[in-house]
Amino acid sequence: MGALHIFLFILISVTVTVTVTVKAHNITAILNQFPEYSEFNSYLSQTKLADEINSRQTITVLALPNSAMSAVVGKHPLSVIKNVLSLHVLLDYFDGTKLHKISDGTTLSTTLYQTTGNANGNVGSVNITDLKGGKVGFGSAIPNSPLASTYTKSVKQIQYNISVLEISAPIIAPGILAAPAPSGDFNITGALEKAGCKTFASLLIKSGVLKTYQTAIDKGLTIFAPNDEAFKAVKGIDLDKLSSADVVSLLQYHAVPSYTPIGTLKTKKDPISTLATNGASKYDLSASTEGDQVTLDTGVDSSRIASTVIDSTPFCIFTVDSILLPVELFGKAPSPAPGPAPETSPAPAPDASAPTPDASSPTPTMSPPAPPTSSPAGAPADGPAADSENSTAGKKKNAGNLNTPALLKALLTVSVSVIASVYLS
Repeated sequence: MGALHIFLFILISVTVTVTVTVKAHNITAILNQFPEYSEFNSYLSQTKLADEINSRQTITVLALPNSAMSAVVGKHPLSVIKNVLSLHVLLDYFDGTKLHKISDGTTLSTTLYQTTGNANGNVGSVNITDLKGGKVGFGSAIPNSPLASTYTKSVKQIQYNISVLEISAPIIAPGILAAPAPSGDFNITGALEKAGCKTFASLLIKSGVLKTYQTAIDKGLTIFAPNDEAFKAVKGIDLDKLSSADVVSLLQYHAVPSYTPIGTLKTKKDPISTLATNGASKYDLSASTEGDQVTLDTGVDSSRIASTVIDSTPFCIFTVDSILLPVELFGKAPSPAPGPAPETSPAPAPDASAPTPDASSPTPTMSPPAPPTSSPAGAPADGPAADSENSTAGKKKNAGNLNTPALLKALLTVSVSVIASVYLS
């Protein structure tokens, strides 16, 4: 029995299941636990930066306490507040330990502001410098900018996923507070032409839909602009044969009557209404996400969001690489035709010369089936998932498991068999 006990002990000790748990995070829920960041949290939601933060992995939020928010809010419009707060979302993971171990004592980190299309040069990056003596400074990456903010404390970490750190003062890049908010006077066609969407811009002017877009900006507007290559690549559809009313509907279909930045699109599950949507016709579309890539589906075809032209609350423009074709104008995409049935050869006719088995002949004796193989009794099941979060909050929500590779399991099984053989011999 001693050998059997040793075998079971080794089996339990060596059989290991490595499980990686991927945690989804919710920055609003995280900050709701800390009333000292209530104003910062509120503006993350108002500017829809919360959606962008929740849609990303490996991210650091530099939270400002309520006492420091007055310098950001003041008399600035929501678009400027969003730009400033975007500088406080780093596209990398930093915790207190990593901040004090920066190579060469200083580094530049890209922020969400760099992804908006509003940042030139290093305006969308932040300078992080270890000031020694336990202090770490933050400032704009623009040369000669002061390190006016310092690391105060760690707030919350889900390791290598999201880190929330408190800093003492807002990071202000040169000129960021002076950026004008978009309005009905914004030059939409000029921005479209600069982004390679001249054909789309021309159609907006000729159809009169440009005025509809301009009127909608103040209340929120998102434009999906096909680039010039998209109009050249369209096949099987003659846009010139559309009536004037249909052209208007098609162009209105390329805009959403709300501010819907890329982070919000990533979280959309329900159909998205467009400017063409009305009581009689849906004219909606859906969005799907794979990694950082967002694809729009019309029911006829799909189109990838290629780039951001402008993202400034409450208005954004994206370029898309295909024209969005609504079902209401072009019908649903045809179902694929079924493939040909596989060819089968006729069964060969029996050979008349072959001897016919005698009914009185004994039935051939068949070998009994091999006994079923089974795992050793008491073999343990896969272990529980490992949890990398430094808090128990939300442990059972939004978790996905990635099991140990088959090769590792095979090697462990072989190891157990070999060790057991030694002990049992």
